[in-house]
Amino acid sequence: MTRPLRLAEVIAAISLATDLGMGQPLEQGLRTCLTALELADAAGVEPGLRREIYYAALLRFLGCTADAQESAGIAGGDDIAFRAAIAPVLGAPPRQFLSAVLPTLGAGSSLRSRAVVVSAFLTGGPARMRDGVRAHCEAAETLALRLGLPDGTRAALRAAFESWDGSGFPDGVAGEDIPLAARVVFLARDVEVVSRLHGTEALQEVLRSRAGHSLDPALAEAALRHLDRLVDVARTEQPWDEILHREPLPHAEVPAESVEETLTVFADFADLKSPRRAGFSRDVASLACAAAPTLAATLRPAALVQDLGRAAVPSGPGSDRPDDERLRLHPYYSERILAHVPALASLGRLAGLHHERLDGSGYYRGAVAGELPWEARVLAAADAFRELSVTEAGQEPTASQATAQLLRDAGHGLDHDAVDAVLAAAGVHGQRARPAWPAGLTEREVEVLRLICRGATKKEVAAALVISPSTADHHVRHIYTKTGCSSRAAATLFAVEHDLL
Repeated sequence: MTRPLRLAEVIAAISLATDLGMGQPLEQGLRTCLTALELADAAGVEPGLRREIYYAALLRFLGCTADAQESAGIAGGDDIAFRAAIAPVLGAPPRQFLSAVLPTLGAGSSLRSRAVVVSAFLTGGPARMRDGVRAHCEAAETLALRLGLPDGTRAALRAAFESWDGSGFPDGVAGEDIPLAARVVFLARDVEVVSRLHGTEALQEVLRSRAGHSLDPALAEAALRHLDRLVDVARTEQPWDEILHREPLPHAEVPAESVEETLTVFADFADLKSPRRAGFSRDVASLACAAAPTLAATLRPAALVQDLGRAAVPSGPGSDRPDDERLRLHPYYSERILAHVPALASLGRLAGLHHERLDGSGYYRGAVAGELPWEARVLAAADAFRELSVTEAGQEPTASQATAQLLRDAGHGLDHDAVDAVLAAAGVHGQRARPAWPAGLTEREVEVLRLICRGATKKEVAAALVISPSTADHHVRHIYTKTGCSSRAAATLFAVEHDLL
C-alpha cells in the first residue's frame, strides 16, 4: 500500500461498481451523494445525520449483485437494461412505470417469448420484485456491517426502496417511519437521474407529482425551492475529489489489519452476481497464494478484487460467453475502478491482467508473454482452474483430476510452470477435515446450502440429492433458521464467510 486507505475511498470505489450493475454511467452514485448532502443542507437536516446520508447515498445499491439473477429472470434477459429503464420511473405512477419498463422485457426474443415474459411480469412481477429487493437490501446490510458502517446507515440501506405512501419495497414502511437518510437519498437520486435524462422542467414535474407518494413532501418542497443549486451539484463534472472532500469529519481509515477483510467485501459483492460463482474470488485468492506463497501479499488482494467489473456483465442467458464484449471488458472495469484509489491502484493493474494469455488471445489488452509478470501468470492459471469448476445449478463440480487434465490440454495460452504450481497447490487428493459445521448445520444441510447458493431451486436440490421436494424444503427452512438468513443472497454470504463452498 502506498498510503493509508480511507474508508470513503473504499465506499466510493464500490459505488462505481454499483453504477455499472444498475445500468448507470460511472460516477452517478458519487453525484447522487453530493446532491443528497446539498438537499440535506437545503432542508435543514440535523448535521449529525450527514454521515448516514453520505454512506447511504454511496452504497444504496450495494446489494445490486444479490438480485441480479432474479432481475434477469423477471426481465426475460438483460437485468442491467431492465434496471436502467426503472431508474427514472422508480416511484412513478403505475402507468408511467409500465410504459418505461415493458419495452425492455424479453428484448431480443421472439414475439411469443416476449409476450410470455410480459404476461408473467404483469401477473407476478410485483411479488417477484419485492423478493428481489428484500435480497438486495439484506445483502447490502450484511456487506455494510462488514465494512464497519454504523447502525443508522444500515437501517437506511434496509429502507432504500421504501416510499412515503407505503407502496415501496420490501416491507411497505411509510412516512416518517422510513429513516430520514433513506428519504433524502431516494429524492437525490431522482434529481440526478431525471435532470440528466430529461432536463430541469421534467424534474420539477416529477418532484411535484411524486411528493406525498414516493417522496417525502417536505423534502420535495425544499428541493423545488433550491432546484437550480441541486441540479448544478448533480452535474458535477469531476465528483471523485469532491466526494472525498465532503466526507463528514472525522475521516475514517481502514486499519492495516482490516484491509483484507475489506477486500473480501469486494470479492463477495462481485461473486453474488451469479449464483454459480459463489465464493469464486476467495477460492482464486487461496489457490494463487498456495501456488506462489512468497507472492501471497500481492496475489491475495489482487484476486479478491479482480472480478469487481463483473457487475457490468448482464446476468441474462448467453452473457457469459467468452466472445461477449461485455464480459471481455470486466477486467478493464475492475482496473479502472481501483485506479481511483492510490492505495489499491497497483492491485488494480494486476487484477486487470487476470484474463490475459501468453499468445495474445486474452482480454482486455490482448497482452503477450513479455508483458505478463509471473504474478499475472499465476493469477491467470488459478482463475482458469477455478473457472473450469463453475457449474449450472444442481450440477456437481467437475472432479479435480478431470479439471487438471482440462487445464493442461485446453491450450489456454497459460504459463506451463504457473499451471503446474496451481495444480500442485490444488491438492487433487484428499480433503480438509472439519471438526464441526457452523451454526449447528448438519452435513446434509451443508450439501443443500451449497446447491441453493449456486442458484438451485428446491426442486433441483431434491433431484441432485435424490430426496423429496418436501424434504428439500424442510432442509432449506432449517438452514435459514440456523443461519439467521431469509434470502439466497444472505445465505451465500454466510456460506462464503464460513468457507462452506
